[in-house]
Amino acid sequence: MTEQRIISAEREVALPAAEIFKLIADPVRHPQFDGNDNLAHADQGQRIARVGQTFTMELTSGQRRVNEVVEFEEGRLVAWKPAPVGEDPPGHLWRWELEPIDNVTTLVRHTYDWSELTDESRFERARENTEEALDRSITKLAELAEAIDAGAEVTD
Repeated sequence: MTEQRIISAEREVALPAAEIFKLIADPVRHPQFDGNDNLAHADQGQRIARVGQTFTMELTSGQRRVNEVVEFEEGRLVAWKPAPVGEDPPGHLWRWELEPIDNVTTLVRHTYDWSELTDESRFERARENTEEALDRSITKLAELAEAIDAGAEVTD
């Protein structure tokens, strides 16, 4: 049997897509909804706005990653390929997709795709990005968005 290398989770969130997208498009918020507890920090002012843009994250291990945006549609879609600083992306991709169901409900889909990863030393870590971990990210994102929507801003 072939190993599954494209993992996704999705669920409906009772908020408009635009409100949810504000959080996804702001890397400084990513550690607040990372279901793997792998992200530590991102600098302010890196709002994702277009394909080809890069943003930098610090991992909980202290390592830094440069993320190249490879898919973007304002309010609906953002995907990036991470790489250690100064290196080419090794072949994995993170994607967030938002599908408005109506004016107040959005289907949120989170995907981790490591189908192009060839460095076998990275496979074990890639396998840790399970559907459950992606679902935790969606849950944390929804909780953060709902708290902000309710006026109870959540901070680091």
